Amino acid sequence: MPELPEVEIVRQSLDKNIKQKKVKKVIIRNKNLRFKLPTHFKNFLENKKITRVTRFSKYIILNLPKNEFCIIHLGMSGTLHLIKDKNKNNLTNLSFYNSPLLPKNHNHIEIIFNKFKVVYNDPRRFGFFQLIKTIKNLNKRFSHLGPEPFDKKFNVKYFKNFIKNKKKKVKDLLIDQKFVSGIGNIYVSEILFLSKINPYKKVNLLNKKECNIIIENSKTILLKAIKKGGSSIRDFKNTEGSKGNFQDSFKVYQRNGLNCKRIGCKGIITKKVIANRSTFFCNTCQN
Repeated sequence: MPELPEVEIVRQSLDKNIKQKKVKKVIIRNKNLRFKLPTHFKNFLENKKITRVTRFSKYIILNLPKNEFCIIHLGMSGTLHLIKDKNKNNLTNLSFYNSPLLPKNHNHIEIIFNKFKVVYNDPRRFGFFQLIKTIKNLNKRFSHLGPEPFDKKFNVKYFKNFIKNKKKKVKDLLIDQKFVSGIGNIYVSEILFLSKINPYKKVNLLNKKECNIIIENSKTILLKAIKKGGSSIRDFKNTEGSKGNFQDSFKVYQRNGLNCKRIGCKGIITKKVIANRSTFFCNTCQN
């Protein structure tokens, strides 16, 4: 599943191409996604201008006039493809899953603009589109989620209050979307390595300094990943056909058995499974 940096790259790509553009037509080839498309989906989008494309956590938000919104979640295998009328062989994939070209099958939705279209492809159909008619309902839609790592609300006071009386592992905490939104498995390993904190450490044992280090390093790692265009675990490319290269900066993720990259550390990167997820950390400098 794409994490916050990859979704942000898709958001930037979409905003660059469809901002202030009017939807001419919507073609629905399969309405049975994770949630069935509402019957008025086509009428809701057609002949409306996309005022801008925003994002919360791993959700892409198409902003429409009169405070209406269309939320897109890519799920496990969803991709968005930009198809230009005069360039049939161009790289189309805005996401980082599967082929950089438009697949022949599982193209469920087409949003058609003047001289180009955006196609939603999803083999596993775990992604979804949701229509929201007011800002109040948009905020309500995300009320069950914690703040984003970049939000001022994600601070030491919030951190300490959330973990009070909890004994879960810090790795489990950071992938808990109710605690902080958008951080996934890949970036948690990198954040904890940079913070010199063992993923098995119980959150009730974190001191104020360690909480602050995690907060700051969450921002550092995610901003670096966004700047580098996301992680190309499965051939991520943005609209310019540029491949994300944050994976070249991995210190621990997928480096099981290799030497630690921290200067002066002679440890080995270890892989363990926590909550059914692969977790990578140094057996020396993170103990």
